[in-house]
Amino acid sequence: MRKVVILRRPDVGRRDGFSTKSFGAAERAAPSISSEVLDASDEAELARDPGVVASAPVMPTRLIRPLAAEGAAGEPWGISAVGADASAFDGSGIVVAVLDTGIYAEHPAFKGIRLETRDFTGEGMQDALGHGTHCAGVIFGQDVEGIRIGVARGVRRALIGKVLGDDGSGDSEMVFDAMHWASAGGANVISMSLGFDFPGLVEDLEGQGWPIRLATSTALEAYRANLIMFNAVMSELKAGRAFGRDVLVVAASGNESERQVDPKFRIAASLPSAADDVLSVAALGRGVGGLSVAEFSNIGAKLSGPGVDVLSAWPDGGLRSLSGTSMACPHIAGVAALWWQSVAARGTAGAFNVGAKVVASCTREGLADTGQEDVGEGLVRAP
Repeated sequence: MRKVVILRRPDVGRRDGFSTKSFGAAERAAPSISSEVLDASDEAELARDPGVVASAPVMPTRLIRPLAAEGAAGEPWGISAVGADASAFDGSGIVVAVLDTGIYAEHPAFKGIRLETRDFTGEGMQDALGHGTHCAGVIFGQDVEGIRIGVARGVRRALIGKVLGDDGSGDSEMVFDAMHWASAGGANVISMSLGFDFPGLVEDLEGQGWPIRLATSTALEAYRANLIMFNAVMSELKAGRAFGRDVLVVAASGNESERQVDPKFRIAASLPSAADDVLSVAALGRGVGGLSVAEFSNIGAKLSGPGVDVLSAWPDGGLRSLSGTSMACPHIAGVAALWWQSVAARGTAGAFNVGAKVVASCTREGLADTGQEDVGEGLVRAP
């Protein structure tokens, strides 16, 4: 028996024996996410249900943990690197969702911003790790003591979903539920700096006494099913454009590479950044020859953003510098908000058009010793 997440299409009949969450009349056009504990025969029956778009065993997720910054604090260089300081746009009218570790809502960086929160972990919205607060600050934080930290300072409404607990762990059901919540809540951009934890699932199964080969095979099957599920959720979100729901998803590629050990020690980006239609983000840092890929940044991202020595909000009410693709991701989410505002001014707003503008804005000018695998299309630029 195992817990399975199910994506159902509401306009198709389903077989008896499987329940789903209920939605109001105004939401019936939207698909539903539910979960059930099933045995192998139930899962086989589920696969034949015409109302089921996709299903996957619940898989652990984890925080993409940042690294301690090495540079001097008080230098938010990423703002100028992406050109936000020279942009005519500030993200006004755009709604951003941050699915992370919660938020310290009382921080002065969030003064005047309407924060709509939802806890999917059952632990409360407090941000014990500071990660969600830091990421939110990079996207839309207001100036703190004269220091600019936010790319899109004109954002006045944000959806904050806590999908990672106080120890940095969560599961795929929380992520899928939160994505639907954010879409239904009117988010234009979703920012996620988390990963689906394949090694963690293998370790969990081994801890239950499973042989390593069986644990690895089962975890691989779960990862594959969750990739299909994530792609299905992304397709359903795209279909929601017909009902006034349209959202662009941005995700960090991960920090598992170790180029400082060996230049070939590069790990591929995984879920959610590896899913279809997600803007996956690599991290850049400053060097003597210009900006270059960070040693820890995973490969296969679509584009890049500042991710080393990034200054932003911290739950003590002050500012802290961190490094990681987790810091690069909110830079791109903030720039996406600027592009959304720009495109909306011409009457052509939408996730597809905005995503295309974000990717087209990328440049490799000023990037040192970088390849497509490392930085994708290059450094994103604000309109």
